[in-house]
Amino acid sequence: MTIKLENPIFDKLGMKYPIVEGGMTWAGTGVLAAAVSEAGGLGFIGTGYWHGEDVRREVRRAKELTDKPFGVNVMLMSRHIREVFDVILEEGVKVVATGAGDPSPFLEELHAAGIVVMPVVPSTSLAKMMERKGVDAVIAEGMESGGHIGQMTTMALVPQVVDAVNIPVIAAGGIADGRGAAAALALGASGIQMGTRFLTAKESEIHENFKKKILKARDIDTIITGNISGSRARVLKNKMAKEYVKREVEELQKPAPDYETVEKLESGTLRAAVQQGDKDGGAFMAGQISGMINDEKPVAEILEDIWAQATDILGIPNTTK
Repeated sequence: MTIKLENPIFDKLGMKYPIVEGGMTWAGTGVLAAAVSEAGGLGFIGTGYWHGEDVRREVRRAKELTDKPFGVNVMLMSRHIREVFDVILEEGVKVVATGAGDPSPFLEELHAAGIVVMPVVPSTSLAKMMERKGVDAVIAEGMESGGHIGQMTTMALVPQVVDAVNIPVIAAGGIADGRGAAAALALGASGIQMGTRFLTAKESEIHENFKKKILKARDIDTIITGNISGSRARVLKNKMAKEYVKREVEELQKPAPDYETVEKLESGTLRAAVQQGDKDGGAFMAGQISGMINDEKPVAEILEDIWAQATDILGIPNTTK
């Protein structure tokens, strides 16, 4: 087996491990992003619908904790997108990951500032389009992941994206340990992205209720909301999630479904989960690998353990020792 670990982006950023932190809104704080980058991975601040100054606050928190490069994940459908990019440029952020939209209108100014751009893609067609428009890499994310998801599984998506494009592919969705990392690399990815695995890290600032919910989760404890409205998201099961899915089904039976009313049920629920730990009303966005996570340890140990296991499985040198 030939494993391709050449990734000029990771080399440029001086990363020790080919491991990227998923950009999780509210959960992906400056503290967590800094911890991942400082330990040798690539941390990301998740911004969602934040204002520019919210982004600046977290970027500066990260800068206080590390001098290593870290990134900002940008939700392109945000109405605050222009001010978010202005802050990214002003603060000298080195990497941008994008979701929910086309980053090409911003590529020229981002590249002019030396910023690496890596959109999240759920299909080969989108991956090829992003390559044509000039992005630096793509993050191929399968539906096993937490938060907003596409239709394809990681195992099916990653090799097809790898075959479809000539830029680096980072595999995401359903990866929590060295076995998953090794599988992704065997599929042709040149790196992996993890989100859920970092939620229980010592440096994670999510509410204790959220951490406990992940640590207690079983393999079947996630559910997908937004199946009929087109905004599919994977969350841990609770009262809010079950009610959301029930209401969706009820609306589907009506001659004129009111999806907008259903979607309002989820408004503000992610922040309620992350910051308030609202057990019943929060949207605890987490992936299917939640059932594999049973410990809370520092980011540095998570990265070291995963890479040691992955290199052992693949039979390749672990040059980080």
